[in-house]
Amino acid sequence: MPSTLFDLHGKVALVTGACGGLGIALCEALGAQGAAIVVSDRDAEACAQLVQKLGAAGIDATSLPMDLADISGIAQQAARALAWKGQVDILVCNAGVQGPAGPLADIKDADWQLVMDVNLRAVLELGTQLLPAMAARGGGSVILMSSIAGLRGNKAIGLYGLSKAALAQLARNLAVEWGPAGIRVNAISPGLIRTPLAAQLLDNAQFMQRRLALTPLRRVGEPAEVAGAAVMLASAAGAFITGHNLVIDGGTTIGDGN
Repeated sequence: MPSTLFDLHGKVALVTGACGGLGIALCEALGAQGAAIVVSDRDAEACAQLVQKLGAAGIDATSLPMDLADISGIAQQAARALAWKGQVDILVCNAGVQGPAGPLADIKDADWQLVMDVNLRAVLELGTQLLPAMAARGGGSVILMSSIAGLRGNKAIGLYGLSKAALAQLARNLAVEWGPAGIRVNAISPGLIRTPLAAQLLDNAQFMQRRLALTPLRRVGEPAEVAGAAVMLASAAGAFITGHNLVIDGGTTIGDGN
């Protein structure tokens, strides 16, 4: 097996939602394989701190604070990302919002707008701005962070699930549209991953007993395990994979509780 299979030297990766638990792991994993990282998140101070942390590990990185709820500002931010090194070869759309919990009928219009804008529309807008430049360079890789919430019904986070299901479909659509230009587009659907965002669930003993009983591996996932899959999809190791939704859930969605 060639040693360069996962090599990302000479590549530039833009990671949104970079400063969360999963985002940090994505930046570290991509950077460890040689990619230069555009660190993007709403929190400018957190972006600067992560850039410093990555730099201390020998990873070339720059900060690009961006609020994806501001659709009109995405084109300018995408241009800034491209201007850093003249290219973006890997786009990892990891940012997302859950929105309110509860029945779909109770969700307010503003919540619908926010969740769909951040989780779906902003991703399409980023792609619209960046994929032509990728195509001009001969190709690239786009990774959309979906969720197992988009694979099954939800009575608590239905709006989130709808947006994530649409995101996986967006990956398939873009894969068909941009495949002839050498651009691969895939989705990742994590299950329960040990991040600060999941802390409340992880601390709920009753929930965890039920969830782990449905999970063949009988444990939660680690951020690095999702990030490793992203590296594969971004690199030559995943060169013939496109339009796929990779489920990383320890078997939760196929478990029967036995």
